[in-house]
Amino acid sequence: MNRKADLQEYDESKIKTLSSLEHIRLRTGMYIGRLGDGSASDDGIYVLLKEVVDNAIDEFIMGHGKKITITVKDNLVTVRDYGRGIPLGKVIDCVSVINTGAKYNDDVFQFSVGLNGIGAKAVNALSSHFRVVAYRDGKFSEAAFVKGRLKSKRQGNSSNEADGTYAEFLPDSEIFGEYDFNMEYVEQRMWNYACLNSGLRLVCNRRSFESRKGLLDLLYSEVGDDGLYDIVYYKGKFLEFSFTHTSSYGEAYFSFVNGQLTSDGGAHQTAFREGILKGVNEFFKKNYSGADVREGIAGAVAVRLKSPVFESQTKNKLGNTEVRGWIVAEVRSAVVDFLHKNSGTSRKLEEKILSNERLRKELNTVKKEAKAAAKKIAIKIRNLKDCKYHLQDGSKGENSTVFITEGQSASGSMVSGRDVYTQAIFSLRGKPQNVFGKNKAAIYKNEELYNMMMALGIEDDIENLRYGRIVIATDADHDGFHIRNLLLTFFLNYFEELVSANRVYILETPLFRVRNKKETRYCYNEKERHAAASEISNPEITRFKGLGEISPREFSQFIGDNMRLIRINVRYIKNVPETLRFYMGKNTPERRDFIMENLI
Repeated sequence: MNRKADLQEYDESKIKTLSSLEHIRLRTGMYIGRLGDGSASDDGIYVLLKEVVDNAIDEFIMGHGKKITITVKDNLVTVRDYGRGIPLGKVIDCVSVINTGAKYNDDVFQFSVGLNGIGAKAVNALSSHFRVVAYRDGKFSEAAFVKGRLKSKRQGNSSNEADGTYAEFLPDSEIFGEYDFNMEYVEQRMWNYACLNSGLRLVCNRRSFESRKGLLDLLYSEVGDDGLYDIVYYKGKFLEFSFTHTSSYGEAYFSFVNGQLTSDGGAHQTAFREGILKGVNEFFKKNYSGADVREGIAGAVAVRLKSPVFESQTKNKLGNTEVRGWIVAEVRSAVVDFLHKNSGTSRKLEEKILSNERLRKELNTVKKEAKAAAKKIAIKIRNLKDCKYHLQDGSKGENSTVFITEGQSASGSMVSGRDVYTQAIFSLRGKPQNVFGKNKAAIYKNEELYNMMMALGIEDDIENLRYGRIVIATDADHDGFHIRNLLLTFFLNYFEELVSANRVYILETPLFRVRNKKETRYCYNEKERHAAASEISNPEITRFKGLGEISPREFSQFIGDNMRLIRINVRYIKNVPETLRFYMGKNTPERRDFIMENLI
């Protein structure tokens, strides 16, 4: 009884004060978002890389240093810039004391992303090794840290070194577990940096990244020759943008603030979309709808702001609503000016708008027929077990998830084991239709696809999406993989921007259960199964043939805090049609050869 009282006692001894860097290590997610193992582009190790490179970019923006050298080898990252260098007497403070830095001073850094004084400190705290060297006026100051704790420091002369800052770090495996840098993600970041900072040369592992045409280069690398007309491009003092149309459905945007990719958009992206609409209507002296002007658009926009306000520490969405007015006005004016000077582009743009308008009216007829045949769907969508909170409910619904499953047996265990507040289940009755090459009317002619679209809330606009994550949960067999591919074809064909916005995932579930009377382990592949079987005495090994074989009690573990998800991402928009054509189009000789070569 006394022991229980001791455990529940709440007094002065229970109050702890953590140092700033200790708090970063304890509550890592607050500072860098997700941890991850390097398999997703926004995993924590890339955030650390970004924070260090951002500091070097800020020097370039302020007119100091035109080259940055980056190396990534054996997970050790080094970054060398040729800016002004950290003031020698403040090197230790700038990388270890929270809220210390020059980025609060507009005279020194006018358009910095890192306004909170946390970036370099977080890298330091979350690295098993961190070393920084500042070079200024023929002298240097160096400091080395382990997990945020200072281990050594020294100063001296450096007559052979140009001014600037050198930093190296090794992400701490104690925090990140087993991880590995994917150089494709790193190189994509370098290319973005180059396009956002014309005149800057980044050399990453000896590969050079440099852009002369800024966001025009960036957008062309994404859409290639699939653009229906020459890319509209504008660059002003604080605003730069580019856009064109493709034959794809939906809208695709790449938006940036002070060099930071804002994957969730925000006020600047909304203003950019509005400005395009106003500019087009002013030029053509028409009143085209936003849907007709923007259907199939691919665009990039970058703004420089003195005091950006982001909606999270990882800076994925801009919150400064006051920027709307001037961005809309500048985009509108620039669009009108460009179209006046480029008659060929304006003609093709109007052809696309009129085509969109025609298709929309045809689609409206099909929509009416579909809605007439499914009036009850608006009240209750069949095969949807909904959750309480959705994206529209703010922070409560940020992590809301809908699992798309195959059949009632597969969804049965999930329904019983789910979190009813944030996890919904949509059950397919069988294999969905292959929609490759079909227009959007196909959704309304297929009850299954229509129900799924309505369940997600994306009929009119993907901004009405009801869930933070769309998770495809199918069996790990041939039928399950086929259904997975059919669903991915649906999203990539009609709602590609959901994939680009990192909303679509695949659920990983265990293939094996290895257990004895004392211990149970769930294994996701053969390697894990062999390891578990060799470590557990007299094991009983069960192979799960489908999701329906996993009990509700077990399933709750696999969709809980340790849920394993594979994010679906698209590296380049231009690759999507070609990829879908190969895998989901007609059974060509090339595909048959590929299947035979890779058949195991």
